Amino acid sequence: MNILIVDDEPSIIETLRPVLSSLGHDVIDAANGAEALNAIEGAALDLVLLDLGLPDTDGCDLIAPVKDRAKASLIVISARHLEKDKVRALDLGADDYVDKPFGLDELLARIRVVERRRAETYGAAVSRYQSDDLVVDFGRREVILMDEPIHLSPKEFALFELLVRNSGHVVTQRQLMIAGWSSPTVDGQYLRSYMSMLRDKLEADPSDPELILTEPGVGYRLAIMMEPQA
Repeated sequence: MNILIVDDEPSIIETLRPVLSSLGHDVIDAANGAEALNAIEGAALDLVLLDLGLPDTDGCDLIAPVKDRAKASLIVISARHLEKDKVRALDLGADDYVDKPFGLDELLARIRVVERRRAETYGAAVSRYQSDDLVVDFGRREVILMDEPIHLSPKEFALFELLVRNSGHVVTQRQLMIAGWSSPTVDGQYLRSYMSMLRDKLEADPSDPELILTEPGVGYRLAIMMEPQA
C-alpha cells in the first residue's frame, strides 16, 4: 500500500518508516497539515496514519480531505484519549483510532485489517465471513453458530452486519443508529436493547459478553476477526 504518515514527532516517522517499508509498503511523511494536504493532492494513497495534534491545524480537519479527495483509509494515532475526541474522529470518517503510546504489533495488526478491507471494497464483493464456529452469509442472510442457525430479525441483522464487516474495529453508536434506523438521533435505548438481544442470541453468557463488546461512550466492537470467504 501507499501510506502517508502525518506526525510532527520525528521519532514516530523514524520508527514506522523502516518497518512499513520492510513489509513492502511505499511510505511518505508530512510534519504538518499543509504538507499533508500537498501529499493528499499529489499522491495516490491507500492509507493515512494521522496524528491529531499538528502544529498548524487540528488533525480532524484533515479527515474529510483524506476520505473525499484521496479515497484513502485513515487510522488516527493520537495522544488524545478522551472519548469525545475518539467519537468525533470516527464520526468524521476515521477507520480506526490508536492511542499513543502504542505497541508496534498492535498498529501493524490494525493496518492489516485495513488492507484486507480495502481488498474487499475494491475487489470482488464479499458476502460470506467466518471465524471458527461463527459463519455469516449476507447473501443468504444466514448466521450459523456452532453449526446451529441463529434467527435474527431484519434490524438485528442490519446491526450485526455492520459489526461483522468492521470486525475488530469500534463501530460508533451513530454508525449503528444509521444502519438500524436511518437516523443518528434515534433514542439510544433502542440501540442498547437491540445489542442486548443480539448478545442473548450469540453469547454463551450475555451478562459477561466476549463477542460483542461495549466501548463506553463510543460504540461497540466485534471482538473476533471475521475472515472473508471466497
